[in-house]
Amino acid sequence: MGDRRGGMMGDRRGGMMGGPAGGATQGGPVWLVGDGTSVATIAQARARAAEAAAPRQLHPGEVMQFSLNFYVELKDSAGASVAEVLVDPAGGSVVTEFGPAMMWNAVNTTRPIGVQRAAAIAGEWLAANRPAESVGSTDSFPGHYTMDTVSGGNTVGMLSVNAATGAAWYHTWHGTFIAKEDA
Repeated sequence: MGDRRGGMMGDRRGGMMGGPAGGATQGGPVWLVGDGTSVATIAQARARAAEAAAPRQLHPGEVMQFSLNFYVELKDSAGASVAEVLVDPAGGSVVTEFGPAMMWNAVNTTRPIGVQRAAAIAGEWLAANRPAESVGSTDSFPGHYTMDTVSGGNTVGMLSVNAATGAAWYHTWHGTFIAKEDA
């Protein structure tokens, strides 16, 4: 299990991922270029993600608000989780989430690591690296699993596990958890 603490975000001088606030960002496919309008609520983030996902016939599921961005799970018409995107609160851009969603989301993949083993791997990683946190809910994506991490019964972060290799990747780019809503 690799420890992927390094940032893919760049620095925090500009907008999300170190790019200019409100503009297109580096690091992953842009689903919807920001229009310069700030996004301050889960409902606004859900609307931006829905607009971005509509051409691909996807819709938002869970939306999580963090201090640095909004995380949005995108689902297909059957309700399967297929992509993870971030909404920039400063300018409204919607981009593929960095890390696992960019690198491990595979269209066709065998899953030698099932959901229960992935949760165990995540638990082992958390015990060794963030002992105050444990595994919360788990979502299955093509090529990986993403779990909420909890402390004291409250969501505090996220961690992903590769479904083929078992590599664990803690999401360091969100900031402090604020709220979440599932649709």
